[in-house]
Amino acid sequence: MQNNDPEMITSSKNQHVQHIRELLAKRSAREEHGAFIVEGVRLCEEAMRSGIPPRMVFYSDTCSTRGLELVQQAGTAGSKVLFVKHDILDALSDTETAQGLLMVMQTHPLPMPRTLDFVLVIDQVRDPGNLGTILRSAVAAGVQAVFCTPGSVDAWSPKVIRSAMGAHFYVPIVSKSWDEITVMCKQQKKPLITYLAESADGTPLWEADLKSPIALVIGGEADGASAEVKAGVDVLINIPMPGGFESLNAAVAASIILFEVVRQRSA
Repeated sequence: MQNNDPEMITSSKNQHVQHIRELLAKRSAREEHGAFIVEGVRLCEEAMRSGIPPRMVFYSDTCSTRGLELVQQAGTAGSKVLFVKHDILDALSDTETAQGLLMVMQTHPLPMPRTLDFVLVIDQVRDPGNLGTILRSAVAAGVQAVFCTPGSVDAWSPKVIRSAMGAHFYVPIVSKSWDEITVMCKQQKKPLITYLAESADGTPLWEADLKSPIALVIGGEADGASAEVKAGVDVLINIPMPGGFESLNAAVAASIILFEVVRQRSA
């Protein structure tokens, strides 16, 4: 570790503690500072694998051996390391079971591939657990980039970060307007066809051609995609449901469609 005697925090009024509280609670603070919080050993391991050192690392005497190894790695990489009384760090934790380890990471989207042919668009998805699960599925399915339109939950909020289980470190996640997204789709060497998943309308999923370059749009849980998006997509698709149920959870629907893309392209 660069500093063998890290700064010790013993007061909940410490400026760094206040900074963490702000990043955990406010989207505006995360956007202003270009930073977000990861907690716990598993997520902090994924953060360290990203190759971008944390801005700051906070740990307590309840941190595990695995966690302390990450603290050491971060300090060596140049991160500011701070030791915090465990009761203060536990009170800051946004998780049910605090692990004595928290990192402040830079909100730094991964480089965008030069050529895009499989992207995901999130529109009006407001449940952080759903968005996190969708991001996990997107990474597993090989999505090249995720675009989030205004009106969706903040992709860098603590609950989304936890639900995504490290997906943020494997795929570019960028906020863009629908107009910007459609321009980006059309400007590709092979323009992307925009597909919107709808509960009833459109082409049955199994009949849609998903081998061509596509931008898959997933709308919100309650009302689906915005009117602007519905009016602007190229193709509507739906998941056949012989059981007759009205609709699926947004994350479940997204996962089914993403892996139908994988199936078709692997055939």
